[in-house]
Amino acid sequence: MQPERRPVLLVLHQEQSTPGRLGRLFLERGHALDIRRPRYGDPLPETLHDHAGAVIFGGPMSANDGDAFVREEIDWIRVALREERPFLGLCLGAQMLAKCLGATVCAHPEGRAEIGYYPLLPTVAGEEFAGEIGQPWPSHVYHWHREGFTCPAGAETLATGDDFPTQAIRVGPSAFGLQFHPEVTHAMICRWTVRAAERLRLPGAQDRARQIEGRLMHDGRVAAWLDAFLDHWLAGTAATAEAVAAS
Repeated sequence: MQPERRPVLLVLHQEQSTPGRLGRLFLERGHALDIRRPRYGDPLPETLHDHAGAVIFGGPMSANDGDAFVREEIDWIRVALREERPFLGLCLGAQMLAKCLGATVCAHPEGRAEIGYYPLLPTVAGEEFAGEIGQPWPSHVYHWHREGFTCPAGAETLATGDDFPTQAIRVGPSAFGLQFHPEVTHAMICRWTVRAAERLRLPGAQDRARQIEGRLMHDGRVAAWLDAFLDHWLAGTAATAEAVAAS
């Protein structure tokens, strides 16, 4: 099996959760989707040698929760880091990555939330990364969270924000954590804003109409960035395979 055609491991946290736009983009690139839900008893692999990479998605739980599956996922991230396989944490997944490396995950001191589209500000390192992938960062990205995380030791901050300063981090050559949701689709926004409508009353949250308007304004740039990011991210699989073969 060619490395670039290996399946991608996708870790989801609810029965009805989907990988959204990411699932479609992986399939278009020829990768099967290995979807697992440890919360419902699915095991995580002991190695990622048979996968092109791994993505841990968001969820309503906290990286600080004491549930066994939360601890298991956080500990398992060390497999991806040790093997230097492509890893991507989204929202909760990013907080798990930070927690794995000893950083702090906590709520905003004033109880504010980011739900909707908010500005994204790349750092100097983030601008350099944009040059690597050949695509600028989007000016606004979609959020749905009440907790954030600090940048762990050994990682670099690629993008910042206002209420939650750490928005994107890179750990080593292949691991990334994004506080935002580039995978979100129009259907997902509609579903989230209906099923969890009570969260739209949190301080800082945007109402449903503003979120839909934000998608019309910003999603094209988010999609272009994600497309370029995934090509760069998946290229790490081939590079790692070549290095292993040469050793």
